[in-house]
Amino acid sequence: MAGSFPHPGASSNAGAIAAELTARAARVLPETVSVVRHYAMLLETQIKANASGRPGPNAPTGDYRRSWTHEVHVGPDVVFGVVGTAKPQARRLEYGYVGPDSLGRVFDQPPYAHVGPAVETVGPQFVEAMGHVADGGR
Repeated sequence: MAGSFPHPGASSNAGAIAAELTARAARVLPETVSVVRHYAMLLETQIKANASGRPGPNAPTGDYRRSWTHEVHVGPDVVFGVVGTAKPQARRLEYGYVGPDSLGRVFDQPPYAHVGPAVETVGPQFVEAMGHVADGGR
């Protein structure tokens, strides 16, 4: 009869399926937190490495490199990492700057990209790791 159950290949063990889904749901958040924490730390480390001389910016004192940090925030339905610095020179170092500053000094500073290349390196690894979480670790 058309539309009757069970369909070919369908499982009639709804209780076992529900239990497996519940168990998987309980593992997703901790696994996601672990992956986000790990890759936020890797991104911070890669940015610091890239900011240790050419082609990135020279950082003779190490103060700029040390200013980079990461945080992981966990909510009931969201996990996210933030990697950043409060140093005002970060944008100018990453993108360069041409023109006068607030004191009237004129600059023609080339970009010394260090954040973008770090994201290009770590980003695909993060996406792959999150794919493993979504696939149930398979």
